Amino acid sequence: MEDSNSNLLLSIFSIFSIELCGNKSVEAQLVNGLTKSIEEHFQDHKANGSAIKVANKQPFVIGVSGGTASGKTTVCDMIISQLHNVLVNQDSFYQILSDENLKQVKRYNFDHPDAFDSYLLLSCMERLKLGQAVDIPIYDFKTHKRTSSYKVNPSDVIILDEILVFHEPRVRDLMNMKIFVDTDSDLRLARRIQRDTVERGRDIQSVLNQYSEFVKPGFEEFILPSKKYADVIIPRGSENHVAIDLIVQHIRTKLCQHHICKIYPNISVIHSTHQVVEHGLGHLPFTEKQITTPLGYVYSGVSFCRKLCGVSINRSGESMENALRASCKGIKIGKILIHGKRNDPRQLIYERLPEDISGRRVLLLDHVLATGNSAVEAISLLINKGVQESNIIFLNLISSPDGLHAVCKKFPKLRVVTSEIDDLLDKDSRVLPGVGEFGDRYFGTNVTRP
Repeated sequence: MEDSNSNLLLSIFSIFSIELCGNKSVEAQLVNGLTKSIEEHFQDHKANGSAIKVANKQPFVIGVSGGTASGKTTVCDMIISQLHNVLVNQDSFYQILSDENLKQVKRYNFDHPDAFDSYLLLSCMERLKLGQAVDIPIYDFKTHKRTSSYKVNPSDVIILDEILVFHEPRVRDLMNMKIFVDTDSDLRLARRIQRDTVERGRDIQSVLNQYSEFVKPGFEEFILPSKKYADVIIPRGSENHVAIDLIVQHIRTKLCQHHICKIYPNISVIHSTHQVVEHGLGHLPFTEKQITTPLGYVYSGVSFCRKLCGVSINRSGESMENALRASCKGIKIGKILIHGKRNDPRQLIYERLPEDISGRRVLLLDHVLATGNSAVEAISLLINKGVQESNIIFLNLISSPDGLHAVCKKFPKLRVVTSEIDDLLDKDSRVLPGVGEFGDRYFGTNVTRP
């Protein structure tokens, strides 16, 4: 079985390496083949009473909003030039105007949420989120009709751009990142006049009338209030190269998480440090249970497995013990101390574990997963003590790709729960950007190291 696991993971690494080289023509086939291989390999294994299933890894969706002519599309183009992702424009989803509305088109409010086909937009974004290709309509602003459509294939990153993309809650909930482009109103008006006269065949007076009657009130009523939903606000729009570079760097970090999760189905990334322990407990088996209250009412709930313990890898693992005790009163916690530097072999210095640990499910605690050497040594110790690999849940707050590869490749049945996957390791095998030497910072030792 171990040889089979090794061969499978080696083939997965080969596929993964090809994908990172940027061969877009085969990328979708590789990812689909990768997912299928993992599903077939693990379908016969049992964990917590059910077969292990590979979660559907969804694309990273970015919403970009802002006032008219604020530079939203330019910002999107700058991001696309570095990431080569897919752009979906809300303008494509304007309602088809009836003959009656066409007669009074100058009185039609294109800056109101009702001007868009929100149902069609939501349907297309949901399908893209599920990894399905969609047909996006092409809207003609001179005839106010949909002339044709173009096909958009799923991508690792999808950008949805336009003025009211934050207005519809169901569309907003599909976004992983929300960006608001904040530009001076006078500059936006000048850009709007140039765009509408040159590209859309309108005269200046009609543009000004539409701006004062619909565009400006619509911005104040619908667009500006949606600014509160933004995760990132970019002042000066496309001129703010620093902000755009930071956004691209953040997206690349998230894409790294997506790629690693595609390889290893036993990794769970929880984007909150306060929920790592709670999420780890959610992977434990439970049974339905009913209790009768003192007033005679019957309450139906669930009960976790009774044989549970925590094991912290000293020193940094001790920082997570209080959170575990707060969630599981009276839980037994063992300790492991492993010594080693960088990539040198690890040495077990101390271990104190429950005598009956072989029959327990173990929550292994370590704040930072760097090279993975200490984690591999600790997990190997638990397995040698009789703990089943599938009964170990490894909890940490910050992980590196190197550490995750080292742990998940050797222990494919183990579950890893983390809150962040950082970029890489430095020459001293510390996670970057990371938090420095966490043990020194947490315990206040601040030892100066050579």
